[in-house]
Order: sequence, then C-alpha cells, then structure tokens
Amino acid sequence: MRQTKPVVAIAHDYLTQRGGAERVVLAMHRAFPEATIYTTLYDPERTYPEFRRARIVTSALNRFPPLRRHHRAALPVLATAASALSVPADVVIASTSGWAHGFRTEGDVLAYCHSPARWLYLAEQYLGSAGLRSVQGAGLAALKPHLVRWDRRAAWSAERYLANSTVVRERIARVYGVEADILHPPHSVDVTGRRDPVPELEDFVGDGGHFLIVSRLLPYKNVDQAIEAFRGLGERLLVVGTGPLARALEAARPSNVRLAGLVTDAQMRWAYASAKALIAPSHEDFGITPLEAGAWGKPTIALRAGGYLDTIADGVTGRFIEDPTAEAIRSAVLAFEESDWDHSAIRAHVDRFSEDRFRERLRTEVDALTSGHTPGSPSFVADE
Repeated sequence: MRQTKPVVAIAHDYLTQRGGAERVVLAMHRAFPEATIYTTLYDPERTYPEFRRARIVTSALNRFPPLRRHHRAALPVLATAASALSVPADVVIASTSGWAHGFRTEGDVLAYCHSPARWLYLAEQYLGSAGLRSVQGAGLAALKPHLVRWDRRAAWSAERYLANSTVVRERIARVYGVEADILHPPHSVDVTGRRDPVPELEDFVGDGGHFLIVSRLLPYKNVDQAIEAFRGLGERLLVVGTGPLARALEAARPSNVRLAGLVTDAQMRWAYASAKALIAPSHEDFGITPLEAGAWGKPTIALRAGGYLDTIADGVTGRFIEDPTAEAIRSAVLAFEESDWDHSAIRAHVDRFSEDRFRERLRTEVDALTSGHTPGSPSFVADE
C-alpha cells in the first residue's frame, strides 16, 4: 500500500512588515515550496513581494485593513484569532515570537522560536520605559495574566522546540521550562543581484563610505542613540527601515543622517555594497543584519549582547560596544579604520550561516517528526 506524503505547513505570527523573521519564513518556504503559509494578518504591500508566490491563509482578523497596517492594535484579540486559525497538516513549522505556536492543529508542531513574546517577558525593553507608562503599556499590563497563560499552554503543546540563538535558547528554558536546540537563521543575500540607488539619496550616499543601520524603528533598537552619536561628526549615517518612531527620528536627525524608510531588495543591495560598515546597537534575539553586511565583506559595530554573540567574531567580522549609548557608538565610529578588516575573512565567516545548511537541518527535523524519531524531545518543567 502506497504511503501518502506527509503534509507540511508553515505558520508565522503576521506578515505585515519586512524583517529578519519574515526572511526566515521565506527560507522555510524555499525548503518546503508546496507548504501553505498560515498567519493572522497579511499585507502584501508591506512585506516581501516573494510571499505573493505562496499560498497564504489568514485569520478572520485580516478582513480589517487597519489591523493589517497596525498589527499591534490587534493585541487584545490576537490570542483568540490565533487559537481559531486551523492548520490541517501533519507537521506545522511554527515561526513564532508570540502567536504562531498557538494555531490550532492536529499535526505535530515544530516551533522555531525567534523569542518568547517580548511584550510579555521583556516589556520594558520592547516598549521603552516611557511606553510602559503609556495607554498601550497599561493595556498590556491588564492583558498580561491571560496572555501568559495562553502563551505557555501553546508553547507546551509543541513536540519540538528550536531556538534561533543561544540567548533565545536560555530564554525559552527560563520562560517555558523547555530545552531547545539551536538552529541559526540563514542569510539569503544575493550579492550578484541588481543594485538600484534610492533616488532621493543618491547625492547623500555618493560613492559610498557611509555607515549603515538596517532596523525596525522601535524603542529597543536604539536607533535614536545611533543618530545622536553622529551629530557633529564628519561621517554619514544611512538608516533603512520603518516603524512607530520614524516621524520622531526624522524630526531629530542632524544633516549627516538620512532615513531611507522602506526599500526594495535592489536598493538594499546598493546600501550594503556602498557602505563602510554596519552599526547594530540593539538587543536582538538573533540579528541577521551583521550576516547580510558580512556577505558584502562589511564589518559591524554591534552591542555585545543577544544573538550578536553567536554571529559576530570579535575582531574578525566586527567589534563590540558595551552599552547602546550615543557616547559608546560615537567612540566606536571615531576609532573605526577600514584598513583593519579582512573582507574575505568576513565573507568566509558568514558562509557558516548559509541557507543550504539551514534547509538541510530543517528538512531533517521535519523528517524526524514524521517518522517518529524526533532528534530531541522537549523537557518540561512547569512552574504553575
């Protein structure tokens, strides 16, 4: 009797922005191109265009366009929407930082965790101290007991947990009492692709030699500190990314800083290829941008924390700062010398994080679940 090929699906919290987690989902889909992607919200105009080639199923929340543009406004109802979203598959690869591990399924869940929900367990870092005192912070505090119970039940239903970095593995153990293995995300940079300048920034970038930040504009990303660090310097800073702080950062920037907003992949290649170095001052769970910069042979000035400890070889592919302050960033920029870096060594380091390696490991994990020979079963230490 011929056996039916197991059905694999991919789940992700929401596809409403362009970031590292969304790039990981694209890599997952390239590993399993027949998989349907399930998500709470999907805005094809605001996320990567490659998702248009996939079959995407959304929750009922997607009927409301304002929520597609502002997914954080859906927080009070996201747990209910996630629990109601049914995924008919034998294995669900849940790319999650809060919701996808709670989608309803009768199949096995392979949770690929970017981090346990920041807004629940690292709220001050996520919102900023001022954000905790805001209406949003008060609403989150009121919802937190319910959301923590929902989140932990969802986490404990997964058959297998993978963490994207060492710091996230430790966080998973602390928050869920689950032992996870590490599978680093891949970079998917095509250095041979077309490079298109951002028209209004051609004069600013010129022949290159600028510093670069690629980041969502959120409080914990510390982009405001980087912008302040460049005030009065004879160096240029280009910031690529969007987020709630965009308007405030634009109003506060000095003349040697530019905000590019949302860019195409070809424009992103242009920004990386012509840059002197990347600046990464945020508390990241993994932080894929140093690998993207490294594919171009560019070093990174990064905060000594989080996922950067997994991806940056100090003195080889970048240098660390100890604090995400304007003073520390400014000192690192002033001390930076292009001649200190071996660009071929940087590229060789980045090759360890290739998409081929990621794809092979992910397929091995899925095969193990479908055959009943899981590489490692999660150990639970429930604290409730």
